[in-house]
Amino acid sequence: MGTGDAERTVARLRPFASTIFAEMTELAVAHNAVNLGQGFPDTDGPAQMLEVARQAIADGLNQYPPGSGMPVLREAISRDRARRYGREYDPDSQVLVTVGATEAISAALLGLVEAGDEVVLIEPYYDSYAAAVAMAGAQRRTARLVRDGDGFALDHDSLRAAITPRTRMLVLNSPHNPTGAVLSATDIETVAALAIEHDLVVLSDEVYEHLVFDGHQHHSVSMLPGMFERTIVVSSAAKTFSVTGWKTGWALGPADLIAAVRTAKQFMTFVAGGPFQPAVAYALDNEQQWIADSRKQLQANRDLLTAALRGHGLDVHRSDGTYFLCADIVAASADGLEFCRWLPQHIGVAAVPVSVFTDNPGPWKSLVRFAFCKQEHVLTEAVRRLARL
Repeated sequence: MGTGDAERTVARLRPFASTIFAEMTELAVAHNAVNLGQGFPDTDGPAQMLEVARQAIADGLNQYPPGSGMPVLREAISRDRARRYGREYDPDSQVLVTVGATEAISAALLGLVEAGDEVVLIEPYYDSYAAAVAMAGAQRRTARLVRDGDGFALDHDSLRAAITPRTRMLVLNSPHNPTGAVLSATDIETVAALAIEHDLVVLSDEVYEHLVFDGHQHHSVSMLPGMFERTIVVSSAAKTFSVTGWKTGWALGPADLIAAVRTAKQFMTFVAGGPFQPAVAYALDNEQQWIADSRKQLQANRDLLTAALRGHGLDVHRSDGTYFLCADIVAASADGLEFCRWLPQHIGVAAVPVSVFTDNPGPWKSLVRFAFCKQEHVLTEAVRRLARL
């Protein structure tokens, strides 16, 4: 025994022993820095939604809910999708409530990918994707986004090159974390065409689907011809309604794919939190104006932070959605990770380097992600501190 914690962890999970978010949050706390690293809002969601959750607790909804999720929430998710996309999902067989989007992603990989299969990720990618691939015993390959003017776009050739005869699944994320890109219709059509050509399952992470700015449009790959039957759509209440701690997400798709996700999910957490489910159902049906107001405020926050960072000499890339924008800090440092470790102590602000979300960090080494999902006075204080740059 006594070989150390890292050596006791199975080899496939050792690279994931700690996350960049934990490291940067610890630095933020240690130096009393404004935390623009981790993507969580500092305000609550709709007041009536919170009241519905309180009432559910008071009414005794505190035991196991149904394994697939409460019917009231599955039906609300189905209605919401139908209203916005015109796609009907059967709430009994095609909707699964999960413990956040992260569990939906992990359960999809565990339920649908065999050990030794390949999974294509598009880098930079949200860090849990790679960990979930490893837990499934699969191998990851990567395509990439590339800089496109002041934004980002999918490199179609890299996606074609990443797919091999062993590829089973492709993970797609738009609106995209960490870059803030909203992939174009052409990008999404290319993903669909390649998925059909190579008979791939597509796992479409759409948790920021409501948070798209400047009149841009979110395109769900599930809506394209031939894609419904091979796509699992993942979303959640966390970002839409500013309740990241509720961990209430869902997976949507054809019954055979959702059955596979459910098979894995039921032995991970068994069920998702009960009292939150009727509250999220209420919000999906009744708080669309709150979503619109939240989106408007986030866009204003983005503009405030963008102008400040540019005013301090940083090259800021366009953010078309999500909670995030990326700045090129090459004028201040050649290494984004080094810069982010220096920033909390010397400037009093925390951010995260984009390179940690890649297998090929070279092109991303000087990019840093800032979260703007904070109250205006918090962002203003961060801007004041960043002037020290």
